[in-house]
Amino acid sequence: MIRYDVVFAPEATDQLEELYHYIAERSSPAVAERYTSAVIETCDGLALFPLRGVSREGIRPGLRVTHHRGRTVIAHAVDQESRRVSILGVLYGGQDLARALAEGGDA
Repeated sequence: MIRYDVVFAPEATDQLEELYHYIAERSSPAVAERYTSAVIETCDGLALFPLRGVSREGIRPGLRVTHHRGRTVIAHAVDQESRRVSILGVLYGGQDLARALAEGGDA
């Protein structure tokens, strides 16, 4: 089985931190840690199944999106030649995917 490297764009890391703080303020740091760790595990799972999710080429070339527990969108791009999955964004609760990626950069 081919395994891909999973890398996080700085914007995706920032979004995970924001998600952690959002949950921690409304619930607890322990709940926030469990949730964000589970999101990271979902991202890491793309190492074995990089083409999971739906293609969103209309927003950005090579873009795919998948979900974590229905409320969190994980935007990623797959480079099959280098066997790399770039996590471009982690968006929660209906955030605007196209706008977030237009403002962000590449991993």
